[in-house]
Amino acid sequence: MGSPHSVDMGEAMMCAEAIADPPPFERLRAVVLYDKLARQLISSLKYGDRTDLAPWLAQWMVAAGNELIQDADVVVPVPLHQKRMLARRFNQSAELARALAKLSDLSFSPRTLVRKKHTLQQVGLSQSQRERNLSGAFIVPEERKVDVTGRRILLIDDVYTTGATAKAATRSLLRGGASHVDVLVFAKVETNID
Repeated sequence: MGSPHSVDMGEAMMCAEAIADPPPFERLRAVVLYDKLARQLISSLKYGDRTDLAPWLAQWMVAAGNELIQDADVVVPVPLHQKRMLARRFNQSAELARALAKLSDLSFSPRTLVRKKHTLQQVGLSQSQRERNLSGAFIVPEERKVDVTGRRILLIDDVYTTGATAKAATRSLLRGGASHVDVLVFAKVETNID
């Protein structure tokens, strides 16, 4: 993979999808494009119980997302539904977010965003199917709104595919009172589904 580089989806570069359908988050950064090696690393973390990879991947995320980190008040991972959490035993996005928050000296808030709806796996779904699947999936519980109200949130996930997850999570954070949301992921799929 060589040295990490940032896949910048900010003001300097906007893809056709972002122009046609602007996302609710402000900025998106990724360390790498989702290639064979990135897929292997994420798969090892996510399905191979290789949580030891999270601090290493988070170091690359800190380098790629430095601008977002400097502006952030709190780090929030994309949550798993409790059924999936029980089956997997950990949330890979939370592991990345925890390591990133520690490296960045930012507040880590893993319970601020809750996945209230058990959704289908996103793999293999089209863009529109992914959006329907995630409709109403996330919520900021009333008692956690103090964690986000008026704050700039850095939302962490492992992979950005079509953006359906990041968009749904961002909308919930904004409804919960967040002033801004930026998204930082380890890898971004180069082409979108649909």
